[in-house]
Amino acid sequence: MSDNLPDRFDVDAPVFVISVAAQLADMHPQTLRGYDRLGLVVPGRARGRGRRYSLRDIAKLRHVQHLSQNEGINLEGIRRILALEAELEAVRDQLYRLTEIVGRLQATDQGARVFTAAQSGQVHMGRVRPKVVRAITVR
Repeated sequence: MSDNLPDRFDVDAPVFVISVAAQLADMHPQTLRGYDRLGLVVPGRARGRGRRYSLRDIAKLRHVQHLSQNEGINLEGIRRILALEAELEAVRDQLYRLTEIVGRLQATDQGARVFTAAQSGQVHMGRVRPKVVRAITVR
């Protein structure tokens, strides 16, 4: 039977109707509608404009519920927390991509080049030369 299942599930695929998503998140469907109106958890839409929730949306719903019920945070506070978490995730993704680029550049000759720009906008390219540290004598 597992031969008929996909190798990997897309956690962002909007597949669950609101009643199923509400059951999976252990919430009332009206709560999900309210969170959608407030912009806390915005699901995808089907052709007929019906809400379709992904696994990531359901995890986010559970996170919102935890923040509200267990941590006592109001909806505006939850909105801010979710925005900061999304921003942090974006920064982490960007840092990861930049780290990969720097690693690839360092592995090639291009990693040994330095680019500078003059005030006129002219770009200069040079090579990195190791600094020579000279001993300083103190008298």
